[in-house]
Amino acid sequence: MSAQNSGFRAKVQKFGSNLSGMIMPNIGAFIAWGLITAFFIPDGWTPNETMATLVDPMINYLLPLLIGFTGGRMVYDIRGGVVGATATMGVIVGAEQPMFLGAMIMGPLAGYLMKKIDELFQAKIRQGFEMLYNNFSAGILAAILAMIAVVGIGPLVSGFSNILASGVEAIIGAGLLPLASIILEPAKALFLNNAINHGILTPLGSEQALETGKSILFLVEANPGPGLDILLAFSIFGKGVSKASAPGAIIIQFFGGIHEIYFPYILMKPTMIIAAIFGGMSGIFMLQLFDAGLRAAASPGSIIPIIAMTPGNSYVGVILSVIIATAVSFGIGSFILKTSKSNEEDLSASTKKMEEMKGKKSNVSSSLTGEEEDAAIETPVKDADEVHQIIFACDAGMGSSAMGASLLKNKFKKSDIDIDVTNKAINEIPDDADIIITQKTLTDRAKAKRPDAEHISVDNFLNSPRYDELVERLKD
Repeated sequence: MSAQNSGFRAKVQKFGSNLSGMIMPNIGAFIAWGLITAFFIPDGWTPNETMATLVDPMINYLLPLLIGFTGGRMVYDIRGGVVGATATMGVIVGAEQPMFLGAMIMGPLAGYLMKKIDELFQAKIRQGFEMLYNNFSAGILAAILAMIAVVGIGPLVSGFSNILASGVEAIIGAGLLPLASIILEPAKALFLNNAINHGILTPLGSEQALETGKSILFLVEANPGPGLDILLAFSIFGKGVSKASAPGAIIIQFFGGIHEIYFPYILMKPTMIIAAIFGGMSGIFMLQLFDAGLRAAASPGSIIPIIAMTPGNSYVGVILSVIIATAVSFGIGSFILKTSKSNEEDLSASTKKMEEMKGKKSNVSSSLTGEEEDAAIETPVKDADEVHQIIFACDAGMGSSAMGASLLKNKFKKSDIDIDVTNKAINEIPDDADIIITQKTLTDRAKAKRPDAEHISVDNFLNSPRYDELVERLKD
């Protein structure tokens, strides 16, 4: 039964990862739209009629096309992305509201169909006709899908979106949205938070913000209050490693917006999920009470982008939602820790439990335990004069790999080493990468992608002894 549950959870996580994977790379565009909306619409901070003309085209065309392109590219690289974006144009024209959901359907579908068509015909194309086939096969498929989407898929998805939006509005109108925390807070520990937030709440919230100028949905998951309370409670009433590490984790969680950092603390003391649930519920209740929300998605879930995305008439509600969520859950969490008589589970064991549930190693939370890394996986070692580009690679090419790249850049700068260091998604590792640094569970994928490069495997992007070893080697 547990194996079945584990398999089901892995499938749900993979599906959720695909949903959020189409939104997260484009969060910058969502934020750009939110800032333009915040400043230039008639009731914005600095109304400007000319600049406000950007608002509707960006949400109706730019954002869905970006999602469609990203979805197609996830399935079949650039070729799938181009066909996916073109097919998404069909659902945009065939609908009357922003087609985020339609883009999340058409992008991957178009990429998949393009991939299958190439598998059937590409090997049979005679030499000299490859470009002719590549261009026309993609063009014909994209045109067909776009036309089908206009007359069929667009109206169908539009109707479904209306039903879904009406359901959300009904829940909000009935005052039942705080109950979402009963599902959402445990889902965070199962790593479904990005799927729910970026796969469902961000598209729905963007449509709502287009009509009302803000949406409460952007803060249902992103509120840092519930996680902050967990860490504050452990900072004061925890024991051993958990108490010592919690203050540092607060900075990463509250200001860095990486909520993953507090998940091991909940797994160490599962009853703390009660504190997170009530904290989340109280935060949402305050948002409803003050009719507050954000103009656009706040990603990562840091207090800094949350304040930046808050409209002028929502500051009180948003700030109070964070404070009240923290206070309520801190009170409950402190009571749980003070009255608990059971021995506290080791933090490193909780981190391992979290990683088993997540299905992969956690680059952020592993910094809590300070464990020794296993021996490096043996790979060809390049001479210093052969190294011109170093790539940090992770699933999305964001977050932890970016922090690792920044850390190594600083070490190189201090040692006067002039070598390019950057971060990429593992599927986008460039051909000219000389050294590729990945988290241990991704090293085999990276080696399969670029077998000629030198591969360095680490447990933790944030604090690995491999960096100092590399610096000394390249400096010498």
